[in-house]
Amino acid sequence: MMNSSNFWGTPPPKQNDEIEWEMRPGGMYVQRRDVGADDDHSGAGSSSRAGPMIKINVSYGSSHHEVYLPAESTFLDVKKLLAHKTGLEPNEQRLFFKGKEKQNEEYLHLGGVKDKSKMLLLEDAASKERKLEEMRKQSEMIKASQAVAGVREEVDKLSERVAALEVAVNGATKVSEKEFLVSTELLMRQLLKLDSIKAEGVAKLQRKAEVRRVQNFVDTLDSLKERNSKSFSKNGNAVSVTTKWENFGSGMGSLNAPPRMSSSGQVSQDFEQLD
Repeated sequence: MMNSSNFWGTPPPKQNDEIEWEMRPGGMYVQRRDVGADDDHSGAGSSSRAGPMIKINVSYGSSHHEVYLPAESTFLDVKKLLAHKTGLEPNEQRLFFKGKEKQNEEYLHLGGVKDKSKMLLLEDAASKERKLEEMRKQSEMIKASQAVAGVREEVDKLSERVAALEVAVNGATKVSEKEFLVSTELLMRQLLKLDSIKAEGVAKLQRKAEVRRVQNFVDTLDSLKERNSKSFSKNGNAVSVTTKWENFGSGMGSLNAPPRMSSSGQVSQDFEQLD
């Protein structure tokens, strides 16, 4: 006959401390359950909560959410569940129950929360302001990138002029000095545009790259101008090239090309007009 003391009254002796026992109502000893050893299937936290499962209805703006968790959970546990539903991190949430904001460490059952209780969720003001600021910066960066892209298009057109002048100088063709002055002036206008663009982040890097590009073209023109001048001083029979700058970009048509020379030793050449 089995000794009833194994189940009633005095608990059975431990064996190498492997099993712990606890007394249940009525005097029965059972193996102690290690609270927290099992996973918390409610998703409310890393440790299990005692008590029955309850449903809580949470209003957030025009939306409504339902969360299920043990009655003895904390309000922080509620926020963790709501983070998956609303996209708000727990520290960005303000949770109200019966008109009072609840703190993270408060327990639901001690605060009077029951099954089907209703709560109100608001986004923290600092969090909302921070997100609005991030959206504003993003919008400004997009505008700055578009402005830099507009300058890049104009510089692309001017780069063709610089390339044409380089071909002429390399071919020992005399180019009117005003061609270099006009080209440089148009490039400097683009530098002024870039300087007026307020940019941050990626847009700032784009602006910096374009500034460097324009400056390289200006340096190239200075070098070509010097070579062109030296070539002409050595060879008085070199031909002269002028270009037409009308209809080039906004406001650029005011810079007129030098008049054609009538000398038989000079040739006037019209480059392709730019939009």
